[in-house]
Amino acid sequence: MIKEENNTSFDWVYYVIGLVFGILTAAVISGGFLWSIFGGILGWIGSVIFVNAIVKGRKY
Repeated sequence: MIKEENNTSFDWVYYVIGLVFGILTAAVISGGFLWSIFGGILGWIGSVIFVNAIVKGRKY
């Protein structure tokens, strides 16, 4: 029997977590809407760097 590997990518989970927690962190620190957007962008960029630098190439 041939074992099939699941090649589904869950990278989007890291992106959503980075975005949400970036928004929450900026909202708690500054309390402003525009800073929350900026925090979300920074959180998303941080998650992209995390996925491409640390998680990429890791075997599960």
